[in-house]
Amino acid sequence: MTSARTGFPMHVSVQEARDMLAALLPDPGTGTVPLAQARGRTLAADLAARVSHPSATESALDGIAAQEADTLTATAAAPVRLRVVGESRAGVPFTGQVGPGECVRIYTGAPLPTGADAICPVEQLTEDGPGAVLLARPASPADVRQEGGDFRAGEVVLRAGQPLTPPRVALAAALGHAEVPVRRRLRVALLSTGDEVIEPGRPLLPGQVYDSNRYGLHAMLEDCGCEVLSLGHAPDSPEALQDALAGAGGADVLLTSGGVSMGKYDFMRDLLLERGRVAFWKVRMRPGGPALLGGWNGLPVFGLPGNPVSSLVVFHVIVRPALMGQPVQTLRLRAATPFRGLPDKTAFWRGLLRDGEVHDYGKQGSGVLRSLSDANALVVVPEGGAVQAGEDVDVLLL
Repeated sequence: MTSARTGFPMHVSVQEARDMLAALLPDPGTGTVPLAQARGRTLAADLAARVSHPSATESALDGIAAQEADTLTATAAAPVRLRVVGESRAGVPFTGQVGPGECVRIYTGAPLPTGADAICPVEQLTEDGPGAVLLARPASPADVRQEGGDFRAGEVVLRAGQPLTPPRVALAAALGHAEVPVRRRLRVALLSTGDEVIEPGRPLLPGQVYDSNRYGLHAMLEDCGCEVLSLGHAPDSPEALQDALAGAGGADVLLTSGGVSMGKYDFMRDLLLERGRVAFWKVRMRPGGPALLGGWNGLPVFGLPGNPVSSLVVFHVIVRPALMGQPVQTLRLRAATPFRGLPDKTAFWRGLLRDGEVHDYGKQGSGVLRSLSDANALVVVPEGGAVQAGEDVDVLLL
C-alpha cells in the first residue's frame, strides 16, 4: 500500500523491506586480511584447498600398522604374533616396507607405512619380548585415514559469503591460506532515542527504562562483522536528533531505535518525512511493525522500533541479512504446540527447540526482553496462516 499523502510505500512485506534496505547499502568492497584477523569477517571469494587433507594416508590412533590378512584369526584366546620392524610417528614416517608377519609401531597422525593396510589399537596389543607383539583382535582398515579423505588439493571448500567462524578460520588454515579475501566491514552509526531512556547503572526514576536497545544492537552489529560508530542517545526533540545525526559522517548506514511509530513525540519519523527521505514506513510483521527506511543527507537510515523485543527481532529478520548480504536461513521443524496466525502480518513468535520440535515460549509481548534471552528460535507464521500442533513450520535460529 502507498500513502496518498506522501507517495512512499506503507506496510511493505518482510521480504520487500529486506530488499529495499539491501538496495540502499553501498557495495562494501573487498580486501585481504591475515588469517589471525579473519574471525567474524565475511569471505569475499571461494577458497580452494592448496593441499590435500590428510596429506598422506595415516593412522587414526596409537597402535601397530600391519597387513590385515596377517591378523584375521586373532582373538584373545588365540592371539597372533607379529614382529616389530620399526615405528612411524607424525613428522617422522617409517621409510621401509611392512612384509608378511611384520608390523610397525604407529602413533596417531603418522603416515601408514608401505605394505600395511590396517591398524590395531594399542589397547588390543600385548608385548611378547623384544620386537614382537600379540594381537587380541584383528587389525582394522577402518582405523586408517585415507589421503584426501577430508578434502583434496584444488577442491573448493569455503564459499564466498560465508561468515568466518572460528571453525572456518581453522579450516582456511588447513587449506593452506595464510590470508583470506574478505568483504570490507560496513561502518554502521548507531543511535538510540527517547526521553525515557537512560544509561544503565544510573538510578531509575518512575517511567524510565535502561538503554537495552543500544547495547543489544551494538552486539548484534559486531556479530555481523560491522564497525560500529556509536552516536549514544538523543532525547525526544528535533534539535537533539539533528545534532546527533551530525556525528554520523563517514558511516555507510545509520541505525536508530525509537521515534518511528505514530505518536506525537516520534520525531525521528517526522524528521525524515519533512527534511529527509522515506523509502517505506511500517512492515507487515509482528513484533516490529513500525520500522522505517529512509535517508538523511545521502546516508541510508533504518529506524527500528523502540520496544526492545521489536527492535532486536526486526534487526534479526530484516537488517542482519541485508548487512551480511545473505539470504535468511530457516529450518523446517515440527510444531509441538500451536502458533497463531495474523490476518495481515507475518508473525515471528519466540519458540523453544526441544527434541527436534519447537514449542511456543508463551510470553510474546514486545516488551518481554527476557523472552529473547530464554528462547532460541523465531517461529515464522505467514500472513493469514496458523500452525497446529504436529504441523511443520519454518524456524529461524536465534
